[in-house]
Amino acid sequence: MIESGVTAKGQTTLPKAVREALSVKPGDRVRYVIQDGEVRILKAGPIDRLFGILQYDGPPVSLEEMDQAVAEGASDA
Repeated sequence: MIESGVTAKGQTTLPKAVREALSVKPGDRVRYVIQDGEVRILKAGPIDRLFGILQYDGPPVSLEEMDQAVAEGASDA
């Protein structure tokens, strides 16, 4: 089990084994996920890594058409 202390300001240092497991370096960011009384620490990635993750092969869609689809989806809920 790996432990670290918490300062009066609520700060802690990620132990070396945790930093290595997450491949985090100085300047990187981590994300805390709290669920069912447990906390998971994840390495936060840059938003630009999501570019192109969703593939769409259809014709271009206007903003108005997107808004309409969202509105229709919301009314179905």
